This record gives sequence, structure tokens and C-alpha cells, in this order.
Amino acid sequence: MTFAPFCVYINEIETVMHLSKLNMQVNKIIIILFVFLAIIPSALAVEQNRETAVVRAVRKVSPAVVNIGSEVEVRFRANPFSGFSGNPLFDNFFRDFFDHGFERSRKVTSLGSGVIIDGKRGFILTNAHVIEQTGTITATLNDQREFEARIVGADPDSDLAVLRITSEKPLPAIKMGRSDDLMIGETVIAIGNPFGFAHTVTTGVISAIDRSIRTENRVYHNFIQIDASINPGNSGGPLLNINGELIGINTAIYAKAQGIGFAIPIDTAKKIVSDLIKYGEVVPAWIGITVQNLDPGLARYLNVPENRGVLVKHTEISGPARKAGIQNGDIILSIENQPIESVKAYQSTMKNYADGDILKIHLLRNGKKRTIPVKASVFPMALAEKLAYRILGIRVENLPGINRSRGYSTTGPAGVMITKIRQTSYLGRIGVERGDIIREINEITIKDVEDFKRAVIKYRQKPSVVILLFRGDQGYYITVKLS
Repeated sequence: MTFAPFCVYINEIETVMHLSKLNMQVNKIIIILFVFLAIIPSALAVEQNRETAVVRAVRKVSPAVVNIGSEVEVRFRANPFSGFSGNPLFDNFFRDFFDHGFERSRKVTSLGSGVIIDGKRGFILTNAHVIEQTGTITATLNDQREFEARIVGADPDSDLAVLRITSEKPLPAIKMGRSDDLMIGETVIAIGNPFGFAHTVTTGVISAIDRSIRTENRVYHNFIQIDASINPGNSGGPLLNINGELIGINTAIYAKAQGIGFAIPIDTAKKIVSDLIKYGEVVPAWIGITVQNLDPGLARYLNVPENRGVLVKHTEISGPARKAGIQNGDIILSIENQPIESVKAYQSTMKNYADGDILKIHLLRNGKKRTIPVKASVFPMALAEKLAYRILGIRVENLPGINRSRGYSTTGPAGVMITKIRQTSYLGRIGVERGDIIREINEITIKDVEDFKRAVIKYRQKPSVVILLFRGDQGYYITVKLS
């Protein structure tokens, strides 16, 4: 009896120890669960961190990026002495003694990129050089759908073009961004088709803005410089900001670029795209002034800082500039925030504006700075004859027998006849006479006076034009310098 309480005590101790071991196991399990629950979110977070802003932007935009394939037929002369190629003797012999019966042709395919900017109407924005001298144009989407595209309009001066495709199913489209707030060093994304590798993505940063690029044919202004790789085939593809918004159109026109790329700012492209869709060509804004460069002597006489401004040589009486208060002799220093240092800079800047835009023109008059707002317009057809006499020195009229309702001559090839010529003009000095017939100006066929007016307005800012002139049965191509 005396040992009973002791046994009970022992049992209680064993029970307590058993419960303690059980609690320790439970505690271990709880700790393991806490650790497990802590690790899982961390692992998931690591996995989610792989989906960066770049990944999200590319995923969002890729469906709207297209590969553009254009096919053109190239003619060449097959050399029966190809085994002796490289030997000038046989090359000259073949060229001199064999006729065109040895001519052959082959189809050449060029590749570029583009981006759908309007899914409802099927408009694609790309570079003009991607589709120049082409035949059939094919646009291939990321989902492998293929469409035959037609050219809506192209502008070689800005290197932009608009194509159109038709689809029964909805087409994806990119979200337009802006390029007036770009920051040096901000991340950008380029998508394109370099060397035929479809939907290639490259990233980089904005290295510079407002770059000018000189190529063999022309100078391009206001480009974005980036360090993302831009190669042949990237041309026409989108440049995106980190939010996947379109801020530029990539272009590979600078052959010497290594490790750098260039893009056309989207703010510049918007106005050009609007004109290409509406008119099929770019229609420069008109304010009714003629400007000339300031040479060093004139700049010193007018007390104008070196390399600053252009001189207003003429203001049209009925033009927007004259109505707003701009006068002959004013020095235009800048338009909005764009410095104007030459006639070319003035013309390039005016291409960024459209009919109805209000331009803040900063000028110098009698040594004092002024800012005059001018509402831009389009060049009026009513002034075309006056313009033609000023820059070409000629007046023209329809040929006898022109059927205006049908748009061509009923008695022979159409054209316009020169009825008056200023002898001091370029055409007058090279011997063009009254009665000569003009049938082409650059690529425009001249059927009547209306065609002639449109051509003069279109090319009024060019340094020269090529005119097909007929005298009797003889035709001559003449390069004419514009005044």
C-alpha cells in the first residue's frame, strides 16, 4: 500500500514525458510547415520576377508586328561566257556583240518589318525603302496569317509608308505613344525581322534624340538614336517604351552603323501617316512665305547671331503669315522649339505640321524678338499658276482637243503647251520655247493643266525636277533647277 502513490507518481512522470515528446514532434511539424509556407511564396516571387516589364510589353505588342516580304522582277543579261567571268576581254566581247536575246529575269525577295496601327481598317506603318520598287507585297502576322498588302502612300523624304490589308477576322493593333517626352537612358524595345529571323526582340536605351543622318541620297532629321541592334530586316518595325507603346519606327538606312540604331519619332510619323492615308502623299503645311539662307555678310549686317535663322524674302498677300503679321525682312529663328538654321531646316520642320495647326513662330525684327502664332493651311490651287511662273518661269495651257471630262487628249498624247516663258528663267536660258509640250514632271504624267498645277505644288520645295519636254516628235528629259 505504501508503494501505490509512488507508482502513480511514476506513471504521471512518464505521461508528462510522453506528452512532451509529442509536443516536440508537433512543434517540429509546425516549424516545418512555417518554413515550407515561407519558401513557397519566395519561390513563386522568383518565378514571377522573370516576367519583367520587357516581357509583358513584347507579349502585348507582338501580335501587331508583321513581317513584310516584297517581290520584284529583276532583268539581267545572261553571259554565255560565264566560265570566263572576271576576264575583261570576254566581258567586253559579250557586251558589244550579243543582243538582248540573252536577257533573263529573276524574282528577288526583300524583307522588312511593319506594325499594324489601325486594326479596323488594316493600316500598317513601315519604312518607304522597304517597299520601294516592289511588285507583290506580303504581310505575315505572328500567328502565321498571310495577307497581300497594297500601298496606300509612301514618302521617301521621311522614309515612311502606309500599307493596307483586308481581313475577315479582327486584326491586332499597337497602342500609339508619344516621343516628345523621351528621356536619354530610358529603356526601349525593338521588334523586327533582321536577316529573315521573324519577330526578333532587342533591347537597349535611348542614346540621343534629334539626330541628323546623312545618307547617299538625302539628310534625315530628328531621329532617335538607340543602342539596340537594328539590322536589315528591322526596318519598319516598332520601337517601344517599357509600357509597350509605339514611340518610333526603326530604320536601317545608315549602313555604317555598328552597335547603334535609329528610329523615326512617332510624333513625326503621325502627321505623315495622316497625310498618306488621306491624300496618298505628304502635303506640307503652307503659311505663305518664301525664305532664304543668311550668308555671313547679311547676318552681320542684320546683327543676327551666326548660324541662326532664315530671312523672309516674300510673303503671299492672301497667305496666313501675312495675315498674322509676318513681314518681308523678318528673321525666323525657330518654329515652336525647333531652331531654324537654313531653308532645308525650315522645309523639314514644316513637314511636321498639318492644315489647321497653330505654329508659334519666333522671329527677329529690327533687332527685337517677337513670337507670332500662324495658322497653317494647304497650298491653294488658285495660286499654282503664279507659283509656276515664279519657280519655272513659264505659263501653260491645255492642248487643243483635250477632253476634260475624260482626262486625256482625243487627238493624241496629252500634255500642256508652254504659252509664255521668262527668258531669264532656267528654261528660258537653255532654249525652251513657246509651243513646246510638257508631258511629265518627275513621276507624274501631265495630261492637262490640272495635272501640271498639282505637280508644281507637290515639287515646289525641291531643288530641281525632271521634265519630259516634246518639240515636234522629239522628246527630251531635262533636269530643271527651281528658282
